[in-house]
Amino acid sequence: MTRGLFPALLWVASGVLLGFILLPVLGLVTATSPGGLRDAAVNEEIRDAVLLSVQDAAITAVIATVLGVPLACLLARRRFPGHALVQAIVDLPLAIPHTVAGIALLFVFGRTGWLGAPLQPVGLSFYGTQAGIIVAMLFVSAPFAVNSARVAFEALDPNVERAARSLGASPGQTFRRVSLPLAWRGILTGAVLVYARSISEFGAVVILAYYPATAPVAIYNLFLSAGLAESASAAVLLLLVALATFLVLRTLASGWLVAGTTRPRR
Repeated sequence: MTRGLFPALLWVASGVLLGFILLPVLGLVTATSPGGLRDAAVNEEIRDAVLLSVQDAAITAVIATVLGVPLACLLARRRFPGHALVQAIVDLPLAIPHTVAGIALLFVFGRTGWLGAPLQPVGLSFYGTQAGIIVAMLFVSAPFAVNSARVAFEALDPNVERAARSLGASPGQTFRRVSLPLAWRGILTGAVLVYARSISEFGAVVILAYYPATAPVAIYNLFLSAGLAESASAAVLLLLVALATFLVLRTLASGWLVAGTTRPRR
């Protein structure tokens, strides 16, 4: 293969994939007029649904990160019986249809579910509530938090942690002062992916918590009741909100704002 052919193939393949991703988005945006987008923005039902999606996706990202980092650290640093099984369980939500995930969640968090029934008398209900939306989002997106953090911990040099331990640091101090700061970028990347996956979730959410309607559910309802044009305007509004927050979080994850440094270009 000549020297110039390989870079050309890289650009062609990259362009095909990017075009495949961008064309449907471009079709959606060009089908929306400024007036339709303005109407969607002032529609109280659509606006509340978008805000609910943003809020619940952010809460889900925090919960997934808080619970996912300890598990990721264990998977990266310990070899224990059933290690491969635990990793497979973490990845399981990625492999099952999300409507199936919603049905499975109903058996646990539904009105008569294993946890839903006993928790209902104390005021914690998941069926048709914001808590149910977060549970559904967390189930389908948690693997992103665990796997991103696990990769970040695996990339750390174990000798750095051993050096901290040799200087008298406890395991907890070593994790808090050495491992966590060095792996923060991977952890933040996982949180961003959880947010992105959560804000777009439809299948699991619509089964466990049809109301209050998140943006994907509201857009689907609008598509059924009003048609393609009206639902396209609401979809573009969600797309713009998701894109804006995703860019901000991605920038933070890259360290451009937090670290105040510029990544070297390759």
